[in-house]
Amino acid sequence: MGDPARTFTLYGRKYCHLCDDMAEALAPLATEWGIEVRYVDVDGDPAIESRFGDEVPVLVHGDTLLCRHFLDPQRVRAYLTEIR
Repeated sequence: MGDPARTFTLYGRKYCHLCDDMAEALAPLATEWGIEVRYVDVDGDPAIESRFGDEVPVLVHGDTLLCRHFLDPQRVRAYLTEIR
């Protein structure tokens, strides 16, 4: 994995269309800002599944929750500007 400071985590499920939508919408931002997005299938780990349940997709950076259910590009851009 790359630099943790530049790695964001997208929690989701394989059969979740909202998860697919967020991953697709996030891809151009990741390219633009040079961030890595690590996708984690919540169903692959009981502890993670218990943490998020049906509340996916979720985009986080470290302990900061950025988006839930839908990508908020303005929020992500503002956060990226802040941590730059």
